[in-house]
Amino acid sequence: MRIALISDIHANREALEACLAHAARAGVDRYVFLGDYVGYGADPEWVLDTVMEHVARGAVAVLGNHDAAAIGSSEGMNAQATEAIDWTRGRLSAAHRDFLAKLPLTVEQGAVVYVHANPVAPAGWDYVSDLFSASRCLIGTSAHVTFCGHTHLPSLFHMSATGKFASFDPVDRVEIPLTTRRRWLAVIGSVGQPRDDNPAACYALLDDSTFVLTYVRVPYDIDTAAGKIRDAGLPLALAYRLYKGR
Repeated sequence: MRIALISDIHANREALEACLAHAARAGVDRYVFLGDYVGYGADPEWVLDTVMEHVARGAVAVLGNHDAAAIGSSEGMNAQATEAIDWTRGRLSAAHRDFLAKLPLTVEQGAVVYVHANPVAPAGWDYVSDLFSASRCLIGTSAHVTFCGHTHLPSLFHMSATGKFASFDPVDRVEIPLTTRRRWLAVIGSVGQPRDDNPAACYALLDDSTFVLTYVRVPYDIDTAAGKIRDAGLPLALAYRLYKGR
């Protein structure tokens, strides 16, 4: 079975449409959404409707920090994120809010854990941004593979049977065998707001029969996505950063 791993859409319809189209061409059988469906972008309703439709057909979805803020408090967020969340709240229907309120922080399926931020303290929204933070997660869970998002930076960490840790930056469309001799933590990059200096949307494909993971970059219509942000009156920086991927 081929699984599409999708994270940090951030209300970017054009980026999600491009990734879903690519996943369909790749023969994906199942979808996993790793949180942050809203915030920053101008299409929270469409994105949530789309994710909800996939969940109704069996997709996995977990809660992200921007999703939690949209139905709760944005305390601790920067000014631009807070402004976008305040705007987003006025766009959500009761069905959207109910969907977000019922999302779990983590989903465990066999030897795999799905979470937005990290598996050790998922409600704390701490970032897995370096080898030290990744090592704490790898030690703190027994999963063979943990998939998360949150940083908007695609990266991969692993721990050997002897307790040695290492990391590397995945390359677009290069297959990575997630061997059983190691335990893995895969940070899936962002669909809707990449921050690794590559503006193309990022998601990943997993073959769960062979445990081969492939990160994929997908170009999309940034002009339209950015134009919608400007037209909505959201902070202009949220539009401009899409072109730079940062």
